[in-house]
Amino acid sequence: MENNLKLPKLLKEFEFEVERGKIAEFAKATGADDIEVYMSKKAAIEAGYPDVPVPLTFGTVPEMWKGLDFECIIDDFKLTLTRVLHGSQSYTYHKPIFAGEQLYGKTFLVGMKQRKGLSIYSFETVFINEQADLLLECKSVVIERGEGR
Repeated sequence: MENNLKLPKLLKEFEFEVERGKIAEFAKATGADDIEVYMSKKAAIEAGYPDVPVPLTFGTVPEMWKGLDFECIIDDFKLTLTRVLHGSQSYTYHKPIFAGEQLYGKTFLVGMKQRKGLSIYSFETVFINEQADLLLECKSVVIERGEGR
């Protein structure tokens, strides 16, 4: 683990268009409640939305398709895959996200620490829209167990 990095460190910038098909696939895969709202613009409008909204944990989709995915983290930080754990994931929505929006993402390394033989890496991805409104923050923690743990 490098201790001389200045944090937060920008790791990746990317763009992602929110597509209805991706929303529908994700809603089905995650067993979202009120599934029809995620499947059809008509159902979304009838439910009071201007278009198809994204499910709550949808932030994972642009991160995996265009952002700094798990394999990149393993490679970039020279981690040993068999000792890596996904520590946590959280999402904070500042505004709703709908089909057709263009997202602009930035992923940062925001923390690195050693604790009881563990290397702990904290990441944050922020998403804004074309008007530069903050829409979503995704936070995650990756842990690498030390030798013999």
